Amino acid sequence: MSKYIRLLRIEQWVKNLFVFIALFFSGNILHENLLFGSFFAFVIFSFTASAIYILNDYMDIEADKKHPEKCKRPLASGEISKSKARGIFLSLILIVISLILVGQSFFQFNLWKFSVIIAFYFIMNIAYTLRLKHVAIVDICIIAIGFVLRVLAGGYATGIPISQWAVLLTFVLALVLAIGKRRGELINAKVSGKTRKALDGYNVLFADVALSISITLGIISYLMFTVTPEIQNKFGQKVFYTVIFVVFAFLRYLQQTLVYNRTESPTKIVYKDRYIQATIIIWVFSFLLLIYFK
Repeated sequence: MSKYIRLLRIEQWVKNLFVFIALFFSGNILHENLLFGSFFAFVIFSFTASAIYILNDYMDIEADKKHPEKCKRPLASGEISKSKARGIFLSLILIVISLILVGQSFFQFNLWKFSVIIAFYFIMNIAYTLRLKHVAIVDICIIAIGFVLRVLAGGYATGIPISQWAVLLTFVLALVLAIGKRRGELINAKVSGKTRKALDGYNVLFADVALSISITLGIISYLMFTVTPEIQNKFGQKVFYTVIFVVFAFLRYLQQTLVYNRTESPTKIVYKDRYIQATIIIWVFSFLLLIYFK
């Protein structure tokens, strides 16, 4: 059973917490109906993502076998045989469950925009799995768009408007993580060989420049976000000082990428790096104070 749980890549579900962003910043985190809407979106995204991960693992078995970490995945390691249909069957079950939930949101709750977002996310990732993941730059942009779709889905599931700043900041943050991941793969490719065709369109110098540009854009965007009249009226002028945490987190991530080469798996950074974890906790706590304890 554990091998099928690992096949779902449940640890990757942390990415789907982005659906709660709209609810958190609206100041309605304790509103039961809205919280249910966000959780509903989280479950659908998680099931849909796991279904796609399984299909992706089937497509990449041979490449994953050559990777020092991915070779441990259930399909690449042979723990789950490719000839057995259980993995695909599990993927189909998740897809069916997601379709049922999406259908319920469309017909029962009239959340047609949310349903469109989920459908687009699914189609985009199928295209990514079959072809677009092999196209340099397009691949990292699709990853970043996926995070934006999570934020938008959270907004549409709860009826909370999403600001343009939230969209831009989410896209840039996800782009930073995706570029860092590709850079890590390039470094490891020197030892184990290239395990991804899209890496032919990258080199370390390009990744370093793109990462620097993206981080600079992220910091500037967040700084502009904190000084806009709308945000200062909503959260107060003290929101400006949260820039400190954002700058530190970006610099820490840059250090882990350029100095220690530990960002091939962004989720591992979230789970293991105590400094980034502490910064995220302090940043969230700061907004808790600004939003809920004025």
